[in-house]
Amino acid sequence: MAYSRQKHRFFVCQYHVSEDGEAPPQDFFQPADFVAALKDSLDADFGLIASGIAMAGLRASWMSDEERDLANVLLSANQEHLFAKWAAGEDTDKKHAFFEQIAMLEKGYPGGIAAYVAKAIELLEASAKGVNPFDGFKPEVPTGVKLDVGDAEFDKFEAAGLDKFHKSAFVLVAGGLGERLGYGGIKVSLPTETTTGRCYLQLYVEQILARQRAANAKHGTSEVVPLAIMTSGDTHDATEKLLADNANFGAADGQITLMRQEKVAAIFDNDGHIAPEDDDAFSVQTKPHGHGDVHAMLLTTGLARKWADEGRSHIVFFQDTNSLCFTVSVAAMGVSILEGYTFNSIAVPRTAKEAVGAITRLVREDGSALTINVEYNQLEPMLKASGFPDGDVNDDTGFSPFPGNINQLVVDVARYAEVLEASNGLVPEFVNPKYKDAAKTTFKKPTRLECMMQDFPRNLGADDVVGFTQFPDWTYSPVKNAMADAKPKMDEGMQGRSAAEGEMEMYESAARQMRALGCAVAKPVPVSLATEVGELKLAVGPQIVLAPSFAVSAADLRARFPSPASVTVSARSTLVVEGDVVVKSLNLDGALTVKAAPGARVVIDGLTVSNAGQTFKPIPAEEVEAVPESIRIRGFVVERAEMREAVFVDACEHVLSE
Repeated sequence: MAYSRQKHRFFVCQYHVSEDGEAPPQDFFQPADFVAALKDSLDADFGLIASGIAMAGLRASWMSDEERDLANVLLSANQEHLFAKWAAGEDTDKKHAFFEQIAMLEKGYPGGIAAYVAKAIELLEASAKGVNPFDGFKPEVPTGVKLDVGDAEFDKFEAAGLDKFHKSAFVLVAGGLGERLGYGGIKVSLPTETTTGRCYLQLYVEQILARQRAANAKHGTSEVVPLAIMTSGDTHDATEKLLADNANFGAADGQITLMRQEKVAAIFDNDGHIAPEDDDAFSVQTKPHGHGDVHAMLLTTGLARKWADEGRSHIVFFQDTNSLCFTVSVAAMGVSILEGYTFNSIAVPRTAKEAVGAITRLVREDGSALTINVEYNQLEPMLKASGFPDGDVNDDTGFSPFPGNINQLVVDVARYAEVLEASNGLVPEFVNPKYKDAAKTTFKKPTRLECMMQDFPRNLGADDVVGFTQFPDWTYSPVKNAMADAKPKMDEGMQGRSAAEGEMEMYESAARQMRALGCAVAKPVPVSLATEVGELKLAVGPQIVLAPSFAVSAADLRARFPSPASVTVSARSTLVVEGDVVVKSLNLDGALTVKAAPGARVVIDGLTVSNAGQTFKPIPAEEVEAVPESIRIRGFVVERAEMREAVFVDACEHVLSE
């Protein structure tokens, strides 16, 4: 008599009656009794059967109910190979650890492992066939707003954003270490500049708090603007410690929420099989799912719904090492408010064919449209196939009509929460396997599903307004490359995105805005510094640090310099200003720090400062290892010979003069 055993969709095994109709013997489990039967099998292997392979090593005596359920999930998803090297009666602790990892993977993806594997198979099939997700779309120039920092239009939109700032929320995507920078710590702990040593996370928190105070003062409210930070297993504990060690940089208790992103399973073939670790039969390979997970996390933590129920207006998404993001984010929020954008991508000018994602309007044959980021290598063939024989070309502005995406986003909170709940927090995923063979059947290494936060508009409806706000390229200063990788680009006059450049760009941003007001601030000059990777060419100007507490908008900055023609800053100077300070007249040739504590007001009037100041010095080879890594990656140290410091704490008006 023959009895067959096969996988059941929900149970590990299903047992069928033989063709002669005879019932199975007593030792064959019925599906409904499967879990109960396992509980009674305390000592013997129950030898789970799947696809004809006996799964030895799964013993009822050590498995919890949850572990049985997870085994069911894996076998139902054709993952029996994960148990192939397990031996009965051995390595029980390692088996428990395995199921702990599987439980995390099951919980971390909407629909669990079964949904993840099914999606992987679907996308891998499309990848092998060369399916283009944008087939059927025709690219067009998108609709958006272009602003220049400090002009009348910018002021209008920034004022609108600042007016609603107390009703906003911020989300920082900070899951990465600084390995590409040559830095072993978390990127948000890096100093934005070495004059004050203020790290990225401190700067971001202070930017939010300064604008929160301004908006609350205007409206007579006491709103707290929330900041959610998406961390990873690599960065979570260090981010938590950085905040704890610095009293949250002044943020209120509960104002900052950390959301830890977990990884997803790696897949090693087109059939969606999960990759075990090469040297560990009790662990599977995992990889990052991508920053698109931030949307799922805002759903699962309940933050998106909470913010919507609180009547918050907009959420601003930003990434970890762009010190200038708050120069433009409030104005972009104002654009969203006044233009009625559901989703607003902050963008910068992009030269044609530049290797940067492009904001593009995609139109279907039925007239429906989608405005979204399109990767540069996808945009070019789309344009050529749509009647643009030269593809992406610069227009009369000298730039491509398709602006560059920088992954700073502004979304309408109420609509965002609604769409999140409808989509279960998922944004459209993609897979990017590297194949060994032309038939696309074998991978060079395991792959995984990925998602990007800027793809959220693909979940929006026809009535949702999606646009962009473009700002000058100097407002975007990401720091992401080590000197060795950045130097070849810098040698060619391109941006290398190194920590050294990021520091100089931060100083120059403040100097540029002061010059635009009419202050006589020297411009940067080319300087070569000897570093361990060779001569580093930098544009070095005065080191100007205007703290968030000094000015919260372009209009506010204008009020801080009521007579800009009376302000002069030389090329070798350093100026640091914090708090309620008005600069009426200043002649600076050296280094000056002015700080006004809360409640104090300082007026700089008729002040001349001339001292030895500070300089940037290359790091001698014999001293490299002694220099902190966060400084060493810049290739220079600050050598401070002399600085005049004026700190005012009394709650009254002070005049700083000769």
